[in-house]
Amino acid sequence: MDFEMAIWEMTSLLIAPKKVFRSIYYHKRKRIPHLSSSLALSLLHPLTARRAETKNTWHRPDPSFTYLLAFFMFITGIAWGIASTTSVAATVRLTLLFVFVHFLAVSLIVATAAFFLVGRLLGPGIAGLPGRRRRPGLFTQAEEGEQLEFGYCFDVSGAHPVAIRAFFPFWVLLYVVQFILGPLITSDYWISLFVGNTLYLAALGYYTIISFLGFNALPFLHHTELLLSPTFVYAVLWFTSLFGFNIPKHIAPLLIIGAR
Repeated sequence: MDFEMAIWEMTSLLIAPKKVFRSIYYHKRKRIPHLSSSLALSLLHPLTARRAETKNTWHRPDPSFTYLLAFFMFITGIAWGIASTTSVAATVRLTLLFVFVHFLAVSLIVATAAFFLVGRLLGPGIAGLPGRRRRPGLFTQAEEGEQLEFGYCFDVSGAHPVAIRAFFPFWVLLYVVQFILGPLITSDYWISLFVGNTLYLAALGYYTIISFLGFNALPFLHHTELLLSPTFVYAVLWFTSLFGFNIPKHIAPLLIIGAR
């Protein structure tokens, strides 16, 4: 397991998420046949260039990102439990909920939905929507019969599986920043409402954009820009909420349901 690589990816997901998905080279190097092996390796991130020879799959079976994020959720659950519950048992329950329900179960549900919806609607060999379909890029060449892998959908953490990688900025904003700013963003001031609601907008926006980048990196998927459509809905709901609906005040308590 490569925890060094996982930490690099987490940092990049926050400041430059596109970098994480530029290295979709885990498919066999036959995907860049018109580049020499030495040149192909030189173009990869230095932490991962040594992995260019791998199995014929778009995701790699390295759970380091998942384990690390699960550990972070575990620590977060303890902090939320100490602040929000009155017993050790309730803290333990909340910690388990954070790791196995909020993180793993939700990621699994999102991955399953993406596997069936994205793979069926935007995948190869499907007439799909009208308009121009993508052409193969410089470093990746789509092959006939290519299929969206469930492992890629779930582990946008393994070699860029999507649901888990997209969860990291979501965790930072709604489980860490919201916890720290809790007293501020739940106050009865408009600035509190603005900051808190914007925090939720940023978290959902990050999740959507990273999911888009993950699927957009696959050369055999088409019209992936449609995956950005929810951002318009988020923006409208955010603007509407500024007229008096404090999202953190109503949503944050739902995060600890089942622990008390």
